[in-house]
Amino acid sequence: MAQTALITGASSGLGAEFARQLAATGADLVLVARDRSSLTELAEEITARHGVSCEVLVADLLKPRHLARVVSRLTDASRPIEMLVNNAGFGLPLSFETNDIEDEVRHLHLHVEVPMRLMHAALGPMLARGSGRIVNTASVAGFIPRSTYAACKGWLISFSRWANGQYKPRGVSVTAVCPGFVHTNFHERMGLPPGQEGIPSAMWLQPVPTVAAALRDVAHGRAVSVPSLRYKVIVFATRFLPAGLLAGAGARGR
Repeated sequence: MAQTALITGASSGLGAEFARQLAATGADLVLVARDRSSLTELAEEITARHGVSCEVLVADLLKPRHLARVVSRLTDASRPIEMLVNNAGFGLPLSFETNDIEDEVRHLHLHVEVPMRLMHAALGPMLARGSGRIVNTASVAGFIPRSTYAACKGWLISFSRWANGQYKPRGVSVTAVCPGFVHTNFHERMGLPPGQEGIPSAMWLQPVPTVAAALRDVAHGRAVSVPSLRYKVIVFATRFLPAGLLAGAGARGR
């Protein structure tokens, strides 16, 4: 699918699964995250299993100098990137009024400004070559009122839809991947042990089929990918349900 893919938030969760599945197709990888040891361990695992090149790029994307290094890698004409996966992110409690405002600003920056800057950097070389794919990890939450996390993901979905229509005719597709609740360490990093997230067991997805479904949609150049039938039905229903009912649904879980 891709010759070289750069993945942010690659050290765990969906980012690591994107890395494994892209490597299985023969793609070389640039793995970006803050945790050097986790990235190195993943790179060694993938190289041993698939024989592809795995470049480790340690970066805290909330630090301008670190972000600039990733931008520089995306624009390096001697080492082209054919796929960008914007996957870095973190969650916050739903209670906006009690959250630290600086945490909210960091959250907004990482989920909106950072992927916007990386997309802008990647698009120039991709459009010049006439080929490329950009994948933005959004969420089903982006279709449902659910505090600032949903608002950020809604921006990614809207922008990806526009960008795919704008750039796909020129050879570059942009896809917003919108999973539901997936068994990763995302909620644990928010201090919620497994089983305490407030989500019914039937609503949980597994990372492997989630990423596999997403990559199939990416290969077809779709603007929005919603892995799993159950979440496709939910997203379809959001078009017709009253705003108050959607807000109530969005208040479930933590």
